[in-house]
Amino acid sequence: MTVSKVQYTSRKLAEQLRGSPYMAVISITDPTTPEAKLDPLFRHVLRLSFFDAVPADEYMPALPGLFDHRMAGQISAFIEELHAAPFEISLMVHCEYGVSRSAAVALFAEALTGAPLDAREFTYEANQWVIDLLEAGHAGLSIDIPTPLLSRERRHAQRA
Repeated sequence: MTVSKVQYTSRKLAEQLRGSPYMAVISITDPTTPEAKLDPLFRHVLRLSFFDAVPADEYMPALPGLFDHRMAGQISAFIEELHAAPFEISLMVHCEYGVSRSAAVALFAEALTGAPLDAREFTYEANQWVIDLLEAGHAGLSIDIPTPLLSRERRHAQRA
């Protein structure tokens, strides 16, 4: 069927999860750290390594370890392949702390597939450079980053 839902988390939590063939993973680590130790039951895994950084000038030559158009293309192709699968699959994106890079990729996956993104209101610190490069490969796609106020509202809302 399609990508049924999108989640994002930290490396620590991703490494603790029991794998499932019905959950795909985009694993983002720093270039200076080893690959995440994911459960082998995760059959669909895209591993990328780049720093949580934003270049000072988009016209500067690419620096080693920065997110680039090639990586954006890999993410896009991976998500489009998952979305065309003949079965439902969820997508989990993780980075070292589960705040900026994973949030940016999760917002992109939501916009590209229409799948709901868990805890979307907490993605307000998404890495803008990552979002810009992912959007650049998809004319007409617009990724909406929520404001920090939405997360505060949810934290203070009455629980049922």
